Amino acid sequence: MGASIDGMVIVALFLVGVLVVFPWWRIISRTGLPGPLALLAVIPVANLVLLWVLAFIDWPALKKTGSNND
Repeated sequence: MGASIDGMVIVALFLVGVLVVFPWWRIISRTGLPGPLALLAVIPVANLVLLWVLAFIDWPALKKTGSNND
């Protein structure tokens, strides 16, 4: 019985990871930054740092289009 619970926990953690990382990956890719930065979203303190960095950097995608929404 212990092995099946461990398996369910692993599956649940994987699903939560996918549900967290996928939207972050899409958002980060749209900013013009590399998508794999989204993997930082599952690390407890790194996700807050990532959020603050995204909030205050100049997005490369906006530099390409020439628009600037300061």
